[in-house]
Amino acid sequence: MERDFLLDDAKLAKLVAREAAIMNQNKMVKSAVILPLVRSSEGYQVLFEKRSMDLRHQPGEICFPGGGIEDNDEGPMEAAIRETCEELGLVKTDIEMICPLDIVVSPFNAIIYPFAAFILDADRININSEVEEIIPIPLDYLLHKPPQIHQLLVNIQTTEDFPFHLIPQGHNYPFRKINYPQIFYQYEGTVVWGLTAQILTHFLHLLQIG
Repeated sequence: MERDFLLDDAKLAKLVAREAAIMNQNKMVKSAVILPLVRSSEGYQVLFEKRSMDLRHQPGEICFPGGGIEDNDEGPMEAAIRETCEELGLVKTDIEMICPLDIVVSPFNAIIYPFAAFILDADRININSEVEEIIPIPLDYLLHKPPQIHQLLVNIQTTEDFPFHLIPQGHNYPFRKINYPQIFYQYEGTVVWGLTAQILTHFLHLLQIG
C-alpha cells in the first residue's frame, strides 16, 4: 500500500526559500552574446559579425559575438566575454561592460543571455576563423531608421502517435498558429534579422526611453 504524501514543515521551508527560474531551462541550449559598442570620431557604432561561410551552423549570418555557456563558466557574463575575446582576438581588459540586457527565451528551445559592452579600442580587433568580417553600423542610424517588421507564422504539427483522444475536440482541436514577428534592419547591403535584430531592438528601446 502506498503511503500518503507528507507535506511537512521541512518541505514547505524549501518551497518558501525557492527562487523562480525558467521552466525546463536545464534542457535548453544556453548561450551568451555581447552587443559591442565602439566610440569613434563620428560617434558610437554597433559592431556586428558576419559568420564565416565555412561554418556548419548559420554560415554567412550577421550576429553579435558570443557562444555557448560551458559548465566551468562562472556565469553568462563570463561566457559572453570569453567568446567575444576568442572571436575578436581581444583580452578581457579590452571590454568594458555596460549592462545586462533582457534574457531571450526563443521558441526553438534556446536561452540567450545578452549584454551591452564597449570595445575600448577597435584597432585591437583581430578576428578568428569563425568570423568573415566585422561590420560597424552607426548607432545614430539605427536609432533613427525604423526597421521593417514581417510576420512568420508557425503551424503546429503533431506526430502520428499524438493522443488526440485525450484532448477536447480530438482531431478537430483548434491549435493556434504562432505569430512570430521578424525584425529586419538594413544598412549598405547588410541585413540584421532574427534574434540579433530582436536583441538590438531591445537595446535601442532602452536608450530611447532613457
